[in-house]
Amino acid sequence: MKHHIFVPCWAAAFGVAAFFMPVAHAAEPAHLLAGYNAQAGANASPERGQKLFTTRQGRDWSCASCHGALPVQAGRHASTGKHIAALAPAFNAERFTDTAKTEKWFRRNCNDVIGRECSAGEKADVLAWLLSLKP
Repeated sequence: MKHHIFVPCWAAAFGVAAFFMPVAHAAEPAHLLAGYNAQAGANASPERGQKLFTTRQGRDWSCASCHGALPVQAGRHASTGKHIAALAPAFNAERFTDTAKTEKWFRRNCNDVIGRECSAGEKADVLAWLLSLKP
């Protein structure tokens, strides 16, 4: 469901409307990828995404530590053992369909794996790789 914010006509006349964008919670993974590409100012690289996902980045874990090298099946959290549903959108239709959840997932997991928030380019690369995985 999209929420729209009322913008007075005087605001639109002065270009203020650009700051009042609809708040979208539901999304398609491809739309999220397009947004990350736009933020990064470059197209995503699935190859870079796979490398980021499968290799350790100076911390104890890689993304693959919990999600598997090919995240097309359920995984388990490396320290808690908690079940994690398949990550690739073609294998789990609920993945990357909620903007807020996606941002929370990237924030938490990038911090665990890299020790900081991921850049828009890194998010785009990982998502591009995940979208390339097909049954």
